[in-house]
Amino acid sequence: MVPLLLVLLLALLLFGLGFAVKVLWWVAIFVLVVWLIGFVARSTSSAGSRGRWYRW
Repeated sequence: MVPLLLVLLLALLLFGLGFAVKVLWWVAIFVLVVWLIGFVARSTSSAGSRGRWYRW
């Protein structure tokens, strides 16, 4: 009975880990798209040159 519970627990853990990794990949893709949009669509300064698009 204990080995069966350990196998089921391991399967549940691996399923949860796989789901979390897949969600993290989607988050990483979303952040990359937002970063690329911010990089391409950065504003120009009064002199006409493009400054840094990030704020820090």
